[in-house]
Amino acid sequence: MTVTARKALLTLGLFALTGTSALAQTPAGSQSPAVACGGDLATFLEGVKSEAVAKGIPADVADRALAGAQIDLKVLSRDRGQGVFKQTFSEFSKRTVSKSRLDIGAQKMKEYAGVFARAEQEFGVPAPVITAFWAMETDFGAVQGDFNTRNALVTLAHDCRRPEMFRPQLLSAIEMVQHGDLDPATTTGAWAGEIGQVQMLPEDIVAYGVDGDGDGHVNLKKSAPDAILTAAKFIQSLGFKAGEPWIQEVSVPDQLPWEKTGLQPGMKAGDWFALGVTPRDGDTSNSALEASLVLPQGRKGVAFLTYPNFKIYLEWNQSFIYTTSAAYFATRLAGAPPYQQGNPEPDLGDAEMKALQTRLQALGHNVGKIDGILGSGTRAALQKEQLKLGLPADGWATPDLLNAL
Repeated sequence: MTVTARKALLTLGLFALTGTSALAQTPAGSQSPAVACGGDLATFLEGVKSEAVAKGIPADVADRALAGAQIDLKVLSRDRGQGVFKQTFSEFSKRTVSKSRLDIGAQKMKEYAGVFARAEQEFGVPAPVITAFWAMETDFGAVQGDFNTRNALVTLAHDCRRPEMFRPQLLSAIEMVQHGDLDPATTTGAWAGEIGQVQMLPEDIVAYGVDGDGDGHVNLKKSAPDAILTAAKFIQSLGFKAGEPWIQEVSVPDQLPWEKTGLQPGMKAGDWFALGVTPRDGDTSNSALEASLVLPQGRKGVAFLTYPNFKIYLEWNQSFIYTTSAAYFATRLAGAPPYQQGNPEPDLGDAEMKALQTRLQALGHNVGKIDGILGSGTRAALQKEQLKLGLPADGWATPDLLNAL
């Protein structure tokens, strides 16, 4: 599976439990491989079985994994009716990074201190990073989804919308049955096929699963050690570098080359420090690392430097608001104080944001789908237009900017 397809699938599932998913579609202009889909379900399942056997899975295991498989219309309804993610950073982060979650997270890090120590020793991923994902995905395992995983994957692989994304997941689920790590009749999870306390897809569980409790199985639903160590190994695979930061809150001066802000390369942390960007914690020891200055709600709101390790958050999930919140959550678990919200300028409502995107598109910018979301494409387009208008190019959409355009 391509990185793009995997990231899209992750975005589907990570919001599935909260009811606010981002759309996962084949990128415009790309060619999807020809994958069998649709038609008679029994014939389709025979094709899946044949492919599984060709990959070395015993025929009786494939039969057991697929026996009684059904199309789940609720899965198709969720897939067709995905909501979009339209909260601001302050709205989403305040809801997700709650005192209760921080307290429970601290308790979990203490309870599983030995497991977390192993995760950092073997995979280089510190406890706060794993714990923040654990909290945001399932409230530490409390809300894991109640869709039959096998049926969900059969449904989405049979459906011809994105079979090239879901058929490999179905085949990996069959492999999990072979390992004794998935019961096709009883294993449940999110509607898009993610399983367990950190909501991972079968393909990634097979590739990165770790038996953390020594019972001979990888059970991300019931075993916290399995979930912690598997998440750590997966995060390491995304490129996390041990001992390096991921995000750091900063204060910004009134004047900056705002057009250089956002998730773009070309600057080091020391370059930003020289321009007057000041870490709240006073730590400038990472001056030599590449760093982007991100302004989730414009130059008058909270500001963060994101370091190379922040890229693992973007691999885990494509939503800028989700990833920034998850990274911030991890810093809180590591001891950072609440961020300084500042006084951001008013944002746009849904209809206004769509009007702004329509205007930007008319001006020749590629903002993607007109969806009312201030995503990376819209932010980049805004910065270009702000420059033309002689405005600070911070990529934040305001009523005044909409009027100016």
